[in-house]
Formats: sequence, structure tokens, C-alpha cells
Amino acid sequence: MVVARRGADTAATVLRFIGLAFVLILVLHILLTLLANPGHEVTQLVARAADYLDLGLDGLFVPDSPQVAVLLNYGVAALLWYLITIVVVRLVQRLG
Repeated sequence: MVVARRGADTAATVLRFIGLAFVLILVLHILLTLLANPGHEVTQLVARAADYLDLGLDGLFVPDSPQVAVLLNYGVAALLWYLITIVVVRLVQRLG
């Protein structure tokens, strides 16, 4: 029983880390879009990573400003990843 509990806690920690890393990438993409040079390699790398994590929400909001669109679309995706992470981690902890 103790081993199963430790395993569940370890799995929950790993899942929490992965989920928060996804949120961090999305938030970093928003910040770099608003504040950084869009042609820079790091900005482009983070943008490509964020495109994989946007949960298909890239075109959900279509305001006139592309920066506001990134803020809204990727902000909602980051929020959803955060909520998904919380739910999955709690489920894993309860099952363990």
C-alpha cells in the first residue's frame, strides 16, 4: 500500500511538472509575442512549441490586433492546461 502511494505521488509530481511546463511555454509565447522581436530564433522556437499546445484554440478569438488574438487564444489554452493539470493530478493522487 505504501509503495502504491509513493508511486501515485511520484506520478502526480511528474504530471504536475509536465502540465505546468505546458502552461509556462504558452505564457512565455504570449510574453514574447507582446514584448520581443518576432524574428528572433528563441521567439520562433517558443511559438512553434506553443502551436503544438494550443488545444486547437488558435483561431477562437479573431480581434483586429494579432497581439490581442495571441493573448486571448493562447491565454485560454494556458488556463485550460492548468485546469487539466489540476484535475489529472488529483485523480492520480486519489487512485493511488
